[in-house]
Amino acid sequence: MQHITRVFTGFLLLISCWINSSAQISKFKYLQRIKIIESNIDRYFYLKDKGLYLENIGKTEKPYSYLWPLCALIQAKNETEVLKNDQGMQPVMKAIDQYYTKESPAPAYQSYVEKSSQFYDDNQWIAIAYLNAYSRTKNKIYFDRAKEIYTWLLTGYDNKTGGGLYWKEDEKTSKNTCSNGPNILVSLELYQATKEKKYLDTALLVYNWTNKTLRGPDGIYYDAIRVASLKIDSAAYTYNTGTMLESNVLLYKITKDDKYLKEAKLIAAAAEKRFYKNGKLPDHYWFNAVLLRGYLALYAVEKNASRLAFLIKDADRIWNTERDERNLLGKESDKTLLQQAGILEIYARLATLNLTKS
Repeated sequence: MQHITRVFTGFLLLISCWINSSAQISKFKYLQRIKIIESNIDRYFYLKDKGLYLENIGKTEKPYSYLWPLCALIQAKNETEVLKNDQGMQPVMKAIDQYYTKESPAPAYQSYVEKSSQFYDDNQWIAIAYLNAYSRTKNKIYFDRAKEIYTWLLTGYDNKTGGGLYWKEDEKTSKNTCSNGPNILVSLELYQATKEKKYLDTALLVYNWTNKTLRGPDGIYYDAIRVASLKIDSAAYTYNTGTMLESNVLLYKITKDDKYLKEAKLIAAAAEKRFYKNGKLPDHYWFNAVLLRGYLALYAVEKNASRLAFLIKDADRIWNTERDERNLLGKESDKTLLQQAGILEIYARLATLNLTKS
């Protein structure tokens, strides 16, 4: 009887392993998806004669995209370059160049190709992508552009509300996690590239303020603090938690202080509990791509693949249930560049991870 039980138990384990492995998407399938999404971006969103992109398909507010979708696309193209060793970032960089302004107080990128507001977070996302590309290629143009952005970012910091960076340059009404979490990452990546202490000091200054002001008791980050009233906007978005998760991992790698790794693990557990409901994440693919960055940073340190399971499942669910007849993704009737770029980044990162080794 014991022998039969052992055999049956072993059989169940084999079945379980087979189910789990077959549930994982192979690198080849991710690459197929990436090819389809990139082709659709070129077909439906890229205006080759202008070197610019559309915001969405269908009726558009403006002739060209705002900067934000390009912030997502430039990062996605960095990740596809990792896979394909091509020059996929170049058309997006050239498009972003058209948003550049030298207006006071320092050069940076505005939110539209014509004179428009400048957002600190838009510029931070671009700097992160360029610093990632610099780390990979050692092409100094990426470093120089990121450093120039950093100079402008510092103009967004003051001591109102006790510190922190504003969200929008010409309307200094709020200080948001989305303009402070990524600023920590820009500072830390500049520190890793240069070993200049001033960058680490800036990262810690902003990190400490963000945790004191915008971290909820469960490890999830609030959206913003209103400068005039000091009222907290308690809305929670996956990308805000993602940047702070990644920041803690980078601080652990730089300082070797276990408190940052402990905090990263706490945030990772809290984020899955808070955001993964009824077998799905919230519908914003790019927000979830930023969350994935944090989990992948933690995975690189602790090698606990089980933490990634819900993110992988959600990415597969999207392909199976939120794709139209043109293979465009998203629940919107007028599909957006931001959503295509977000899911492109997710699939590219998961293909690079290649948990199935296939």
